This record gives sequence, C-alpha cells and structure tokens, in this order.
Amino acid sequence: MLQGVLSITIAIAVLAAPLAAFADTAQQKAALQAQLDEINTEIAQNQAQLVTQQKQRTSYERDVAILDSKIQQAQLQIKQRNLTISQIESDIADKQTGIAALDSQVAKGQDSLAQILRRTQQIDGLSFTEVALAGSFSDLFSEMSDFDAIQRALGDSFTQMAAQRADLAAREIALQDQQQEEQSLLQVQVLQQNALKATEQQKQDLVNAAKGQESIYQQIIADKQQTAAQIKAELFSLNNANHTTSFGDMYSYAKEASAVTGVAPEFILAILTEESDLGQNTGSCTYESAMSPRRDVPDYLQIMSQLGLDPDSEKVSCAQSYGAYGGAMGPAQFIPSTWTLYQDRIAQATGQNPPNPWDPRTATFATAIYMSDLGADAGTLASERQAALRYLAGSHWQNPAYAFYWQSVQGYMQQYQQNINVLNGS
Repeated sequence: MLQGVLSITIAIAVLAAPLAAFADTAQQKAALQAQLDEINTEIAQNQAQLVTQQKQRTSYERDVAILDSKIQQAQLQIKQRNLTISQIESDIADKQTGIAALDSQVAKGQDSLAQILRRTQQIDGLSFTEVALAGSFSDLFSEMSDFDAIQRALGDSFTQMAAQRADLAAREIALQDQQQEEQSLLQVQVLQQNALKATEQQKQDLVNAAKGQESIYQQIIADKQQTAAQIKAELFSLNNANHTTSFGDMYSYAKEASAVTGVAPEFILAILTEESDLGQNTGSCTYESAMSPRRDVPDYLQIMSQLGLDPDSEKVSCAQSYGAYGGAMGPAQFIPSTWTLYQDRIAQATGQNPPNPWDPRTATFATAIYMSDLGADAGTLASERQAALRYLAGSHWQNPAYAFYWQSVQGYMQQYQQNINVLNGS
C-alpha cells in the first residue's frame, strides 16, 4: 500500500517538472490536463486505502527495526575499516623503517669495501724489492686472500640487501594501494549509512503518522505530494550561474548531448543529479580551502583566467571529512585537472570556447562525453552500470561495496524516464 502512495506522489512530481515546457500552446495544456485528470482519479482511489495502510504500522515498525540493525552494522564496519586503515599505516611505517635500516647497512658496507679497495691498490703498488724487505711472502698472500674473501662476502651481502629492499618496497606499494582501497570503501560505507538513516527517518515518519488520527496521516501525504510537485515544478536554480534552467531545458541539453555521444538522456540527467542535484549543489567552498594544491590549483587558476572569472568568487565542492580533497566544479563536478584534459573536446562539442564548467549546457555535454568514454554509449543497463561504477571507483568498480552508487543512479534514471515519457506524450 505504501508503494501506491509513493507512486502517486512520484506521478504528480513527474507532471509538475515539465509544466513550463508544455505551457506555450492550448494543445499542450490539454495533454497535460488529461494526464492530471487521470492522476486525480488515482489519488481519489488511494484515499480509500488509508485505513488499510494504518494497519501496516506493525510492518513499518519492523522495517525501522531492521534498518536500525543495518545502521549499527554499518557503524561497526566503519570502525573496523578505520582500524584496518590504522594497521595498514603502521605496516607501511614498518616497511619504511626496514628500508632505511637496509640503506644504512649498505652505506656501511660500501665504506668497508672502499677501505678494502684502497688496501688492495696499496698492495698492488708494491715492488718485488718492497715485498721482499717487508717480510714473509706467505703473510702478504694470506692478507690478500683474506681481502678477497671479505670482498666476496660483502658482494653477497649487497645482493641480499638489494633483494630485501626491493621486496620491502614492493610490499610498501601494495600496502599503499590497499590503504587507498580501504579509504574508498570507507567513503562508500559513510554514504550508505547516511542513506539508511534517511530511509529510516521516512519510515519512522510513516509509523508516527499511522499512530495518529487519519486526518493527520492524510495531511502528511498531501504535504508530501504538494512538496514533490513544487520541487519538480520549480526552476532548477543553478549555483553560480547567471540564469536559471528548467527541467525542460536540462532535458533538451541531455538530448543534444545524447545525439553527439550516444549516451541516453535519462542516464546523463541521473549522473548530474547524483553529482550535484542538477546543478543545485555545486559546492560552497573556496578553491584554496578545498583543492589539491599540486594536482588541481594550477589548472583551476588557468581555467579562471581563460574565462575571465575571479577564482576567489567561484565556489567548488568542499574537502571530505575523511581527508579527500574537494574542488569539483559546476553541475558535472569535474575537478580542474580532469576538466583540462577534456576541455578541447567539450569546446568542440558545444561550440563554447573556452568551455565554462558552470554553464548547464556545457556541464551536460561534459558528463555525456566522460560517460561515453567509460562505455555508457553502448546503451544497455549493464554498460551504464559499469560506466557509473567506473566513474566512482575506477579499476575497483566490480567491488560489491560500490553497488549502492549504481542503485541510486538507476533510481534517478527511472524517475527521469517518467518525466521524459510525459514530455514526449507517451
């Protein structure tokens, strides 16, 4: 029954978003009115289901308890991940200490070998008369034999220490890769925990509503429907842009980019929503506080110079609490170093040169081009899933821990496909 309420809420939101696109002609208004009348009929039918939904309170409470357990499990996993990262950092420090100790042994060995070489040269420089005057030939030959043995022993030691150092260095690199992977998984776990908390809050709202009077429950549903409709109907106010863009405009840009790249419009819009809520949340930090000073700041300053913009006035994504740099720009959330790699292709596709990361049309094309490079242009759910996960996790995209990101993107795709169906009159 809950799904029935949610489907009605989504349906109203679906119709609300493209209102501006259909408002120009009487025929378009009539098409919208017909759709709206159908939805109103379904809403009237849904009112009769409220009494039955109130009986679902026990089920909702059970769902909340399950989510509580999942949240606790996620918290324990995060603690475990933090301990693992600490252990890896300790192991890396041990490997670095071992490498330093081996380097010190090599240095001492080199000093000993240098002394032996100097003594050998001295012996080689003696004349037969000097050797005869110096004493016994057997003593001299014995000393030279000892030096040869020491030289061979030092050579063997150098070989062993070089092998040990190479092994320790390889282990250090492997640990650093593991550390990066653990940090990425920690990021996903934090996102997943936040999503569980949000879902739990929604279910708890329904539990509280079911415990109250029917009129209160009806009002909550009505408020949610109205809020969803308003959100979809309102213009998408893009941060740092000189104009506002409607859903109809964003869909138009996505269709245009799709024609160039082969990436589906609903997938482009879903990625933009996942990254910045279609440009509404592009960041609130300055580049100096968020960006990697070596990787991104030089590119960012060059981009700002090309665009004639003040680098201090534009806002970018903030650094993460777990230490990762921020600095992503505009609706597509490109970091400056990646934007620099793509800007020539983006300029060619959009006709905007230099391309502006904060321009909604340009950002839409940038997302489409990048997703095409990751394989989304194949047009299948499998290819789109792989592209989304490769965008998030790179070579680790097959790790099941990252499936959460694709589930979110796929949910947005389904919503936008409904919007697109309305826009196309289907």
